[in-house]
Amino acid sequence: MRFYVVFPLPFIHKYMLHAHSHVAILGWIYLGLTTLVYHVFLREAQLSKRYRRIFIFTNITILGMLVTFPIQGYALFSIIFSTLFLFASYWFAAFAINHVPEKYKNRFSWKLIKTGIWYLVISSIGPWAIGGVMATLGPESIWYKTSIYFYLHFQYNGWFILAILGVFFYIMEEQGVRFNQAKLKSLFFTLNCGILLSFFLSALWFKPPVIFYILGAVGATAQLLAFIELFEILKPHKQKLKSLFSERALLLIDIAIVLLGIKLFMQLMSAIPHYAALVNALKDFIIGYLHMVFLGIIIPLMLVLLNFFNLIRLTKRFLNLFIFTVAATEIIIFYKAFALWLGWPFFAKYYLLLASVSVLFLVAIGMLFQDNMKPLHQGIKK
Repeated sequence: MRFYVVFPLPFIHKYMLHAHSHVAILGWIYLGLTTLVYHVFLREAQLSKRYRRIFIFTNITILGMLVTFPIQGYALFSIIFSTLFLFASYWFAAFAINHVPEKYKNRFSWKLIKTGIWYLVISSIGPWAIGGVMATLGPESIWYKTSIYFYLHFQYNGWFILAILGVFFYIMEEQGVRFNQAKLKSLFFTLNCGILLSFFLSALWFKPPVIFYILGAVGATAQLLAFIELFEILKPHKQKLKSLFSERALLLIDIAIVLLGIKLFMQLMSAIPHYAALVNALKDFIIGYLHMVFLGIIIPLMLVLLNFFNLIRLTKRFLNLFIFTVAATEIIIFYKAFALWLGWPFFAKYYLLLASVSVLFLVAIGMLFQDNMKPLHQGIKK
């Protein structure tokens, strides 16, 4: 996709972008997180055949989107497969909530997971709304982009983050760590206030009434306070956490924490009208932000958890290349945004450099596949 602006390629870029966004989020992150939720909380229910049906049906819908989006963009068959995926996600949500073993139901970890699953369901309002908006108001309507942002927001701020936190808390609970219940209750309340109210930040691009900026700022502040609370809760157990994860996993966790701090700062800044308008005018800030969240926070933490439960092997060569490529592409993307904003020099080979470095993602993924061809029971080196 990034070579598209370097030289002519025989596909429609917008169509390929739809395929990329859907399959990257649903075919990689969604499947990774649902696999973790099943492995941790639902395996004991002994309903593997039922889960296998959900898993197979979900993959059929994702493969359908992978094939149809590049060919036709948003059209009949791609809409059919994306709609079927929504039903697959509802199927999984009902399966998880109805069949979780009784012993997990009162745990804080499951409370986070269940709430995350509800955010998954809520996020689907966005895709359902897109169809109605397209049919009545058209793609130029503010409701078209707002529907997309609604979906993305409750996916990565709600479902993804809460699912990851839920699995981390499960690990701590299994290690016998006991937390102050009042602090957990406060964390849960503040975190959810942040998730709900920070959605208004996604609506600032069309310059709404002032109340939207205020609510967005409150949401961004609540998210910041929630993660400060989280780190305060975990601080006494820092050494315990370090003993549970490998050096490679701890490196990914440290990177994710640093980038999470940058994400929270960017959210606070985006509540200021001047910077909200700036971000809307310079799309590279949005592109860099979203890639930072997915590639720098969500995916590294998901890999850490998959590795912890021996569901994936993380080798040094893969991690080195993956971290380098994420860092390099983010620097290049954000450089363009800052160059356009501050008048920095813009070099002629920018797009060629970005495309060339992005190829390393393909190499890293190839390494990950190759490294995981061997049976995982051989062990994972720490």
